[in-house]
Amino acid sequence: MRLVTFLPAEGDASTSGIFAVPRPRLGAVVGEDRILEFARADGAFAKLGMLDFLERSGDLLPRALSLVAMASELPREAFHSEQAVTLLAPIPRPVSIRDGYAFRQHVETARRNRGLEMIPEFDAFPVFYFTNALAVVGPGELRVGRSRLDKLDFELEAFCVVGKRVTNPTLEEADDAIAGYGIMNDFSARTLQMEEMKLNLGPAKGKDFATGLGPWLVTKDELKDRLSASPKGNVLKARMTATVNHVPVSDGDVSQMNWTFAEIVRRAAEGVTLEPGEVIGSGTVGTGCFLELNGSKVTHDQWLKPRDVVSLTIEGLGTLTNTIVEDPAK
Repeated sequence: MRLVTFLPAEGDASTSGIFAVPRPRLGAVVGEDRILEFARADGAFAKLGMLDFLERSGDLLPRALSLVAMASELPREAFHSEQAVTLLAPIPRPVSIRDGYAFRQHVETARRNRGLEMIPEFDAFPVFYFTNALAVVGPGELRVGRSRLDKLDFELEAFCVVGKRVTNPTLEEADDAIAGYGIMNDFSARTLQMEEMKLNLGPAKGKDFATGLGPWLVTKDELKDRLSASPKGNVLKARMTATVNHVPVSDGDVSQMNWTFAEIVRRAAEGVTLEPGEVIGSGTVGTGCFLELNGSKVTHDQWLKPRDVVSLTIEGLGTLTNTIVEDPAK
């Protein structure tokens, strides 16, 4: 199932009225271009958002799957045309966002480009950093201030979202706690990042302005042909590509993660409790950002600039597209 959070079209009867404020809706993509609004088909979903859905997934997930399965029998009023709505990030306000560092190719290449040996601790345990869960963006414009446009970069990543409360899990329990997967663009202001990383406390201002999530949250039933078991946990086989202004720049696969999502979830939940709605990123796939590509002379001092269109595609997870816009107010 491809879950979405969206705003209905202006003039929609459910948002009309002088004091009406459009409220994000919860639904699923049905077929190629229709969105089923769950609340219009089943009163149990009334006024629920994605976090509510994840917290009550034991009850609501089967109901949602049933609605999608019987879509042809539902009234036409339960559906929207995808072209007539505004897709938001599937999880507009996650409980938290941890971003991992799971692809050896990216880590090794980025370090080599800086004249550094591969760090042995990479193979000892999976690491992550926290980023700003209040700065999530979905498809569409990415509005940034001038300081962030100094070496603005994309990062091609996948993410998983926690759907069950979990503490000190086994790998099997960690996999079971994952509700679904999606595409993450870990936007990075490299000039700010390089300045603050000298203090060895991790990125902050270089990362806190935007994290792209979308276009869907894809549940595991939709990915059963792509997920396979391994001694390290489930492996998702899905090609990852990126284009900038329709020119291909990145190519990899989620299955190239040297640490699985289950291993990252297990590490994150050691001694703490993860809650439904927490997002965990994979880290950047090899070739998945200009910092790496420029350092390897694949591209030549190329960075994102206003009016650039960056599209990240992962097989089975969709395409997340953002257009860069300079915002003087920022």
